[in-house]
Amino acid sequence: MPQKKQAKKELRKTKTRTARNKAVKSAIDYLLRQFKKAIANNEKSKAGELAKKLTKAIDKAAKKNIFHKNNAARKKSKLAKKINSLK
Repeated sequence: MPQKKQAKKELRKTKTRTARNKAVKSAIDYLLRQFKKAIANNEKSKAGELAKKLTKAIDKAAKKNIFHKNNAARKKSKLAKKINSLK
């Protein structure tokens, strides 16, 4: 445990940020699972809508530094490839 007052405050801030980041990541994971189900069931329209939502969520996460920008770009590229494979 931290001893100094500022170190205690930093620990509190870290816990808050970690919880917030975890919520964003789990939301993206949930959307990704739905997207994969739609792809497996060959539902093009649903997969397209989910891809848009996922892209937006990934971009927001990258903007907030939850994901590195290259990691976000890689995830979006994978989405695009899967969508294009349906067509």
